[in-house]
Amino acid sequence: MSAHVVAVLALDGVYPFELGIPNRVFPLVPGAYEVVTCAATDERTVATDADFTITVEHGPEALERADTVVVPPYSLRHLAEELPEPVRAALARIRPGTRIVSICTGAFALAAVGLLDGRPATTHWALADFFRRMYPRVDLDPEVLFIDDGDLLTSAGAASGVDVCLHIVRSDHGSAVANSVARHCVVPPWRDGGQAQYIEQPVPEAGASGTAGTRAWALERLERPLSLRELAEHARMSPRTFARRFQEETGTSPGRWLIQQRVHRARHLLESSDLPVDRIAAEVGFATGASLRQHLHAAIGVSPQAYRRTFRRAPAEV
Repeated sequence: MSAHVVAVLALDGVYPFELGIPNRVFPLVPGAYEVVTCAATDERTVATDADFTITVEHGPEALERADTVVVPPYSLRHLAEELPEPVRAALARIRPGTRIVSICTGAFALAAVGLLDGRPATTHWALADFFRRMYPRVDLDPEVLFIDDGDLLTSAGAASGVDVCLHIVRSDHGSAVANSVARHCVVPPWRDGGQAQYIEQPVPEAGASGTAGTRAWALERLERPLSLRELAEHARMSPRTFARRFQEETGTSPGRWLIQQRVHRARHLLESSDLPVDRIAAEVGFATGASLRQHLHAAIGVSPQAYRRTFRRAPAEV
């Protein structure tokens, strides 16, 4: 079977770090992906947002054979300008049904050609108000790290490009492969919370204890019905202080975080074991199999049985 072609479109003013993310992540699944970097014109020389230019191997024709197209972010000084006609023409080369992914300000290019109209999307939290003024037809959510809307995925700033690429690997090949790729990249396979934890806010008082230790403790006891009071007692805080500090550190509430971790653990067990759904529910702390089904469907839109059928295959070696 031929490799899945990922075309990375380098626009004028591209950020070098994010440009390199797809080439860092996808080749770690041997034989699964072919990553090609292309320019919007045949000149193939692209100015970056740093103090150098790059020359890429491919022109816009590479977009025509791509199975996935990634648009990395480009310089802020270009965002308020009309999208250049060569870029519009390049994006028009993308075949219908191709998976399209933006990182950070790459969403501005997709919005400029109408690809995000009426659809949920995200971009860097600091640009949310500006984005909404320019593209009011887009259902923007600036609090998440990325949004998967089927054939369109958008992600927040910088390192969230790693998050969305790992999510794609996980969707294509399962959690075991994505976890192995994450280990090679020395990053967590799944970051909890969203952009809310990175939005400018007062720094916690010096010497104040955090919730990381309690989160690690809770992960070893997911099968138990952990209450806010029990978590707070472990952290030696009042429930109110614990909940506030937890929100500051993770971008989400303790209850929602526990559900996310239980769903994540359930997905791993569905992929790696033959345990019945009711047994998996008990192992991860959901009261019933029906509760697991409800939360899994809310998280990824499928039933446990459908998820297991999709991912219970031999993962590619990494």
